[in-house]
Amino acid sequence: MSGASAAALALLGPSSHIPALAYTPLQLHKKIGESTTICPFCGCGCGFLVSSENGNLTNIEGDPDHPINAGAACAKGAAQLQIGSENTRRLRNVMYRAPRSSQWEIKTWDWALDTIASRVKNTRDSSWLTTDKQGYTVNRTEGIASLGGAALDNEECYLISKLMRSLGLVYLEHQARI
Repeated sequence: MSGASAAALALLGPSSHIPALAYTPLQLHKKIGESTTICPFCGCGCGFLVSSENGNLTNIEGDPDHPINAGAACAKGAAQLQIGSENTRRLRNVMYRAPRSSQWEIKTWDWALDTIASRVKNTRDSSWLTTDKQGYTVNRTEGIASLGGAALDNEECYLISKLMRSLGLVYLEHQARI
């Protein structure tokens, strides 16, 4: 029965010939130095094309070649231009508030990076475990944890996990698993 059905279909063919429609990607509106990026707002990982002129963000559009959103954008993703470089409320400096202080101070990036590195080292050193309760060698710290975000790609996650493991962290998690 199967062979006869297949032969009949092959000889007679379909009753109507409908041409296949090819997928046409969206076209960009502006052609000025675009680069690709991933939307930072949720775990979907939609792709966007961003354009800038003279250091100012001029355009954000959905990336038509991206496999997740194929050029589409949700309300948050489409509004990224409004929160970009021209937003006057956007922070442009490192702001630091000392413990128990009510005042914010403007600091340099060099100060911020040095302070972060120093605090990571101090926390790692103060919480370092050479052996566990059973006497097994563990060489780890339990005083620091790492939580990855949805905007990270595989390569960034790999590098972060390698860095955290080299620091001796055992608590690594990622938003995609939570």
